[in-house]
Amino acid sequence: MKISSLYLNNFRNIKELSINLDDGINVFYGNNAQGKTNILEAMFMCATGRSQRTRSDKDVISFGEESAQIKMGVKNGSLRDNIDINITGGEKKSIYINSLKISRLGELFGKVNIVFFSPEDLLLIKEGPSYRRRYMDMELCQLSGIYYSNLQRYYRVLKERNALLKKIQTNKKLYQTLDVWDEQLSYYGKKIVKDRKDFVASIGEYSKEIMSELTNEKEVLKPVYRPSANEDEFSEKLKKGRQKDILYGTTSYGVHKDDIVFYINGINSREYASQGQQRSIILALKLSEIKLIEEKTSYEPVLLLDDVLSELDRQRQLYILESITNVQTMITCTGLDEIRECVGNKCKFFYVKEGNIT
Repeated sequence: MKISSLYLNNFRNIKELSINLDDGINVFYGNNAQGKTNILEAMFMCATGRSQRTRSDKDVISFGEESAQIKMGVKNGSLRDNIDINITGGEKKSIYINSLKISRLGELFGKVNIVFFSPEDLLLIKEGPSYRRRYMDMELCQLSGIYYSNLQRYYRVLKERNALLKKIQTNKKLYQTLDVWDEQLSYYGKKIVKDRKDFVASIGEYSKEIMSELTNEKEVLKPVYRPSANEDEFSEKLKKGRQKDILYGTTSYGVHKDDIVFYINGINSREYASQGQQRSIILALKLSEIKLIEEKTSYEPVLLLDDVLSELDRQRQLYILESITNVQTMITCTGLDEIRECVGNKCKFFYVKEGNIT
């Protein structure tokens, strides 16, 4: 999978931009706050339908403008696809694939798979479970439209159940209707738990090997999936938690409470890992994502490295670049000296200044 071209109009600080991309390494360089990350954000949106930086689509519209547009050309072997996204303030965005408007976001997933790596990924270890659930969901949605569909349906049922719990607080006669929602929540929840369990197991195998190579076999990385309720106990936990759920008006068990723990040599990395160890964990996870996507789809994803190389020592820089020889890569950086030392001139360079490219 490769991104062949990108066009932006009124996207953040970019008035208009049109570029053709190399199948290998593309480097976007320039001072901070010039628009480099915005370019990668647009690519990510075309792959997933969402920004990795904001929950509100209207945030990407340039100040003072009413709408923004992204067009991205994608090639996969002999296949060619054009993805268009139109974003208008106050309205739902419109997504088109080859000029045909899609009705479900799931239709977009898989057109091009993206692995996004930025310094903010350290939050995956440092912050709460919601970051790690989002990590699992984003990767699994790219790999499986069925997973995306099950996840959407689960959260719709969860919303209905939580609304019912609040009504039961003042109308006990509605208690028996919980059975209907519990059955559906359990049905979709079990499927999600299984997929997440398989995903973490696969990522665990790859990342263990990569971490071993990064640390000369000194550190063992083990991601462990911690579901709120296992497949065989999902229904029972929902029933046991009903009184508490009614009291608080929210569902206390389910995949919306899941987590992952990353262990280094048997120790929880969130509590005890150094900054260097945390960077190594994220690096191992990102490179594992590439391997997993290749395994599941038979195609390499596109790798987006947003100001990451400057955060790593030379050993890790070289390890990344040696691991992605067949992967189309987009790199943002402030200076070229470090990049050229690692990869020479075997790149296509784009100088970014005030939202323009030269």
